[in-house]
Amino acid sequence: MAATAGLRLGPLLRFVDWETGDAATVWVETDRPCTAEVRCADGAGGAAPAFRIADHHYALVPVTGLTPGTTTAYEVFLDGERVWPPPGSRFPPSVISAPAVPSDGVTVAFGSCRWSAKPVGEHDPVGPDALDTLAGRLAADPDEVRPDVLLLLGDQVYADETSKATRAWLAERRDLDRPPGPQVANYEEYTRLYEESWLDPEVRWLLSTVPSCLIFDDHDVIDDWNTSAAWVAGMRTRPWWRERVVGGLMSYWVYQHIGNLSPAELEKDELYAAVRETPDGTGALRDFALRADADLASARWSYRRDFGRTRLLMVDTRSARVLDERRRAMLDAGEAGWLRTQALEARGSYDHLLIGASLPWLLPPLIHDAESWNAALCRGERGARWARLGERMRRRLDLEHWSAFPGSFEELADLIAEAGAGEGGPSMICVLSGDVHHAYVAEPGWRGTAGPDARVWQLTCSPLHNSIPRVLQLGFRFGWSRIGRLLGRLLARHGRTGRSSVRWERQGGPWFGNQLMTLTLRGRSAALRLEQAEAAAPVPLPQPLSETVPAEGRRARLVITDERELTAGGASADRREAPRSGG
Repeated sequence: MAATAGLRLGPLLRFVDWETGDAATVWVETDRPCTAEVRCADGAGGAAPAFRIADHHYALVPVTGLTPGTTTAYEVFLDGERVWPPPGSRFPPSVISAPAVPSDGVTVAFGSCRWSAKPVGEHDPVGPDALDTLAGRLAADPDEVRPDVLLLLGDQVYADETSKATRAWLAERRDLDRPPGPQVANYEEYTRLYEESWLDPEVRWLLSTVPSCLIFDDHDVIDDWNTSAAWVAGMRTRPWWRERVVGGLMSYWVYQHIGNLSPAELEKDELYAAVRETPDGTGALRDFALRADADLASARWSYRRDFGRTRLLMVDTRSARVLDERRRAMLDAGEAGWLRTQALEARGSYDHLLIGASLPWLLPPLIHDAESWNAALCRGERGARWARLGERMRRRLDLEHWSAFPGSFEELADLIAEAGAGEGGPSMICVLSGDVHHAYVAEPGWRGTAGPDARVWQLTCSPLHNSIPRVLQLGFRFGWSRIGRLLGRLLARHGRTGRSSVRWERQGGPWFGNQLMTLTLRGRSAALRLEQAEAAAPVPLPQPLSETVPAEGRRARLVITDERELTAGGASADRREAPRSGG
């Protein structure tokens, strides 16, 4: 008699259709070939056969028949046997909340940079996990308002900073004294990282019940990934690098990318069809990953999601780069064209434009000017000797944000100005970012009269679960100061970088700690809340919640650090050029 299939990872609730309100997708990893099925309490459901990649099995199950404006519990079956929720689960049922059509708004929670949570009983040197803590709060209170969608803006896993448990697992497979040492080396080892991160009980339940949109950043592959042409050339000389980057792109496609896409987009995806139609899709996916690493134009990881009258554009700021120093760009021509088309298409159909980019567009002014100066040095503005010094500084100090690609920085400023200008445009444009291990709110003003009528914000939130050295905290604070601005201008003058078309001011922060931002968009207005995870004694809960939520999920709490209304747009001179109040 054949063994029963088991659920190895998931379920993850990924896409929920805001246009029709009646469809969703649920991602699972199983331990053998099978048919995965989702059955909802209201009769909705769907099924899909698992596909195989490198001796692992996955399914992305399309769920249809949902009733718009309702919430229904669901279960997962493999070959007819129920595997989710697991027997004796202490969490509430996983649910799919189908949006009303038309919707009355959307609530978006976002953050980035999450080391996997420490096992229960182990000391956590970076403090409570904000994602874990959110899950504990939602599980403990059935009346708590849940986000409509969770945006994870990069560094879902750390391929180059593995945990003690993963290092022990790697040591059983190979010699860690040989490169790449305790970092992951291939697809199989990447699967270990996702298991470690997503099998955390609280996070597993959270991802099963709140839809998620994901995009990678460097640590999903390696620190400083695609920083410069010299960096890429150096990495390609290392014998272990090819398997590392191929494994990273393959695993990203399986674990993150396909779940970002709608069923209609998946139907048109030739690679998705290929891996499902063959007994083993490993070869097709590997060939794709090799092409994606060698040719930027062969893959697009960016995508668009519409939530009623809110448009989200998730932008790949890592693999779509042009690294030639003389034409350096954050996005190649195809990617930049895609972003422009998506931002301007049917512009009057959305009230809010969200641009999700793992790397912040607006940094503290000193850091912005330092990165622009460094880019000028590296392209030879001050000669070969300064160029060599600039490359060393770029890698050592992680000088690789939008400001390190000055042309792309200005192109994004121009696009935002165009998208937000004129009657019928959005009330608000927000750039949502992570990466820098702290949070802040910044607002740009356009010099002269070329700015948008929409209100524009840089909203940066990081980390969910990580740390930042004290010296960098001081550096980020100093970067907003008047003296920091002056120093930045001196660097810009030395690098002959010219003046940016925008000038921006910090409106909140910087805040340090494990944290999560929530953006609530209703009509043409918006509210922002920042919460930080703090350690706390377990809170006694009434029955039956005391049996529902594990004690380890109640040893931290989310504390509101900042709450504000984000005023809607409307042309005004004080936003055409931001006030010069300094940091």
